[in-house]
Amino acid sequence: MPFNRKGEFFEGGKPIEVDGGIAVRAKRGQIGEQWWSRRFVDVLERVCDGGRLARGRAYARKGQVMDFALTPGRVTARVQGSRPQPYAVTIRIAAFDETEWTDLTEALGSRALYRAALLAGEMPHEIVDLFAEHDLPLFPDDLRIECSCPDWSVPCKHGSAVLYVLAEAFDDDPFLVLAWRGRNRDELLDALRGTPEPVDPVDPLAVDETPLPDKPADFYSPAISLGRLRERPARVTAPPELLLRALDPPPVRVRHIPLVDLLRPAYRDLADPKD
Repeated sequence: MPFNRKGEFFEGGKPIEVDGGIAVRAKRGQIGEQWWSRRFVDVLERVCDGGRLARGRAYARKGQVMDFALTPGRVTARVQGSRPQPYAVTIRIAAFDETEWTDLTEALGSRALYRAALLAGEMPHEIVDLFAEHDLPLFPDDLRIECSCPDWSVPCKHGSAVLYVLAEAFDDDPFLVLAWRGRNRDELLDALRGTPEPVDPVDPLAVDETPLPDKPADFYSPAISLGRLRERPARVTAPPELLLRALDPPPVRVRHIPLVDLLRPAYRDLADPKD
């Protein structure tokens, strides 16, 4: 039941149809196709009221969201309800400051996988772990949602509708996720292009090859003393959760948490050498 800010019950009317509103493409089932959009929706469904989210999905599918604008730390939108005047919705999160983004950009630029993917317009799964390593979560779990409607619940159906429209906008442009946190596409990509290409470390055990005719006398002799030989470190260390990254994540959740997120630390624990 909807209640106003005075705790009084009010009857919700049929929303006024919007001509040219923003309607999500998914008319049934889940909203959000890409992994980053689904991760955002998972957060919503974990922290928001299920009933309001269901009504918000209906609003988003009908195109009741008239428009929205995204700036660092804030999304503003207008949503048409049952009253002639559209409701004003504001959704706030913490935007990272310049120092934090400098550290994040250097970390992204130092890892060839992330750098190449972002420059190609893609969002690698592992980027979530990189942000977590800096104690700066990419996806917010603290949403401050305000709406001018009389419904006291947070989020109301109007705020929920904007969240779902935003999730599908993330499908079309993954850089909106980063822009909401304070760094737009052009700024980030320009910074990454200016980052020196990561170079492979020099292998101290590497030996230059010499053609056989040039050294026939000592061909069968070791290049260095056998006493100086040490175990050669592996050039590439595969992450313990590589299989989870390579395969499509199963559509399974435990208490609303994706199964892959629960398995990842278990894989790392299994790979960690014990005393």
